[in-house]
Amino acid sequence: MLYLTMVVAFIASIILTPLVKRIAFRLGAVDRPNFRKVHAKVMPRLGGLAIFGSFLIGYFILRPSEPVFGSAEAGIIPLDLAILIGAFLIIITGVLDDIYEITAKAKLLGQFLAASIITIGGGLEISFINLPFGGELDFGYFSIPLTLLWIIGITNAINLIDGLDGLATGVSSIALLTLSVMAFIMGDVFVMSLTALLAASSLGFLFYNFYPAKIFLGDTGALFLGFMISVFALMGFKNVTIVALIIPIIMLGVPISDTFFAIVRRLREKQPLAAADKSHLHHCLLNIGFSHSQTVLIIYGVAILFGLAALLFSQATLWGGILLISLMLIAIELFVEVVGLAGKNYRPLINLVKMIGK
Repeated sequence: MLYLTMVVAFIASIILTPLVKRIAFRLGAVDRPNFRKVHAKVMPRLGGLAIFGSFLIGYFILRPSEPVFGSAEAGIIPLDLAILIGAFLIIITGVLDDIYEITAKAKLLGQFLAASIITIGGGLEISFINLPFGGELDFGYFSIPLTLLWIIGITNAINLIDGLDGLATGVSSIALLTLSVMAFIMGDVFVMSLTALLAASSLGFLFYNFYPAKIFLGDTGALFLGFMISVFALMGFKNVTIVALIIPIIMLGVPISDTFFAIVRRLREKQPLAAADKSHLHHCLLNIGFSHSQTVLIIYGVAILFGLAALLFSQATLWGGILLISLMLIAIELFVEVVGLAGKNYRPLINLVKMIGK
């Protein structure tokens, strides 16, 4: 039944996207070129509506069983209902921004309300973790703030990488498929089903969003995907060991690392954290000579490696996990150094990578 519903969601996304495209033009929800954009013509936004609509179609056909980790203890409403309400609030926030370009504070308020529905309404929170060498760390009053920070942080991380055709959609699809496999391993049918449905909806939209894109995700789509990924990742790894809690961080390595370096860069340059720039990973790869599609495919490859690493990490022993994290941190540092230096000193390296890509 799940596979059939995934096909339905995939086809629904392909059908809905052209309709959303026309609606975007009529509402004036368009992205106009400027100094930091890589597109040269006016593009429709609101693409996330197609993903949201096809996901809802799949959800109401499948009607997945209640979540394993739910709100029976502390939540006010069922967790599945809280997820739908939170997603709707995020969609409203994104639509308003795509049409009217609301302020960063207004967007943050919408994200905070949606995240609050999940934590306070649905009862989903990081309340404690078991330490690797014994003992337990109870977050107490900090559990809800930490959960809110996670949801809002991942939501914005996906939004920040939405700078090239198909980039955020593809990276999100890879993360969702990884989450689905992880949920299958853990026996969590609810998370497995919803992540698979959302991945199918995103892949259907990718037909129109990959380079050269016919429609953009817009904040509607980027915020929605980031929000849902943050919630699903949290559902599978709350109240567990500190090692297992690292799994979703590894899984979302591309947006998290890009966001981390963006924050460091803006603090160093004494710029506001919300300030826009052209120094994200995809900008750097473009600047050193890779084409639009090559850049996107390279980042897809990195995202797949992070996903595979997360799967390996979930099956590793404690010391194996620590070793894997150490190797990943070294790999990230080397990648950043190579990207930073390639444009200045390593043109032969770039040409070699291009030849391999061909």
